Amino acid sequence: MGPSAIRFAKLNSQLNEIGYKVIDYGDIECCTYETGTMGDPKARFLQDIVKHCSELRDHIREITKKEIFPLILGGDHSITMGSISGMVSHHQEIGLIYMDAHGDFNTPQTSPSGNVHGMSLAAITGRGPSSLTSLAGKVPMINEERVSLIGVRRLDPKEKENLKKSKIKVFTIKEIDEEGISEVMKEAIEVVTQGLESKKFHFSMDVDSIEPSVAPGTGTTVPGGLSYREAHLACELIAESKQMISMDVVEVNPILDLANATGKLVVELILSSLGKTIL
Repeated sequence: MGPSAIRFAKLNSQLNEIGYKVIDYGDIECCTYETGTMGDPKARFLQDIVKHCSELRDHIREITKKEIFPLILGGDHSITMGSISGMVSHHQEIGLIYMDAHGDFNTPQTSPSGNVHGMSLAAITGRGPSSLTSLAGKVPMINEERVSLIGVRRLDPKEKENLKKSKIKVFTIKEIDEEGISEVMKEAIEVVTQGLESKKFHFSMDVDSIEPSVAPGTGTTVPGGLSYREAHLACELIAESKQMISMDVVEVNPILDLANATGKLVVELILSSLGKTIL
């Protein structure tokens, strides 16, 4: 339902207005809570998620061969494993800016919930079930030294320990408060492109990174997130860098939204990420 809400907020026509030709490849048909196979409660619906991420990966591979910019709409954050595995199949080395209230750095052994969308960043950097970590055909999909995690404000105990041991550059909400979103984004972009010949990165935005009063339509809200303007400035600076080669926006849940406010906000943020300016 998330992608539908974003489309309903006139994403395609507004992208046309700022000069983009849009090819809408439609949806990947995914199982639901009712129709899927839960399997191991420590990694719920893992088999289904691997299947859907593999299909997304294959779509991304074909799209990138045509030199088309992939914009992926979600859905929960597990789809980023499909997005990244497709991108690194074409671009051997890229960076990753991962904007989220959570770390998504759990594994089945550390996750209190068993939700695989809380394991995405771990899998991308080579941690967790092999069916996830091997989606791209190489492990890790992205070297952790080229990952910036932005906006974090809620971590599980073991997840926090593992993040501290990793080489991921974490910008908590405290760093954003102290340094300002402008400085954080500039540093984050530098981190994810360091040592890369291409200087390119993927941008993954979870709407729960934003203050819930601004983006209520998501399932795992955490108070104290990015303000409306902070979110826009982050996206505007990404556009100014001219280094983003793919993007996904995830965790929009219209059932929890108010008059599609979050769907409309996502459209605005996508436009800012793709170059729309005030003047």
